[in-house]
Amino acid sequence: MKFEVLGKNGFVPTDAIRAYAEKRLMKVVSFFGPEVISEIRVVCKVYKDHHKIEVTIPAKSTVLRAEVTDPDMYTAIDKANDKLVAQIRKHKDKLKKNLEKEGIKQAYSQAFDAEQLEKEVLATQLVKNKKVELKPMTSEEAIAAMELSGHDFYVYLDHQTGRTHVVYRRDDGDYAVIETQTI
Repeated sequence: MKFEVLGKNGFVPTDAIRAYAEKRLMKVVSFFGPEVISEIRVVCKVYKDHHKIEVTIPAKSTVLRAEVTDPDMYTAIDKANDKLVAQIRKHKDKLKKNLEKEGIKQAYSQAFDAEQLEKEVLATQLVKNKKVELKPMTSEEAIAAMELSGHDFYVYLDHQTGRTHVVYRRDDGDYAVIETQTI
């Protein structure tokens, strides 16, 4: 398994921080197994009055992500781990239901490649370009994937129509779907 700890804003992670982050985040790996999670990326940022930890764990059908700030780096790592564990527990039934579907169970039972995410700077206004692999799924599966990723929206390929859709969380807490069509 690839475990990567990076520093930003002039911070260089020590071996002690690397070891602590790896030890703490192994709890997340234990939920799925090392054959399912092939990579963990931890970004440590230092600011004047706090530290920020960003943990990204890409998997074949979802991306687990947590972002936490705290005055202490070790406490921030603990909080990020707790946040990821809470996400997994919250969506345990949805994950279990999806794992039982044909094809998904086989994907989770063997090692897989992480989603290809690529950053490109194209213009001064565009700061990030992200490429994602669209998979056929229902809106309920897309909502579960969105909740696990920690984002407010999720782009997916609709299982019935074969068209690209976007599911998002509304300000009132409900969910909505944007359906695309060609002109």
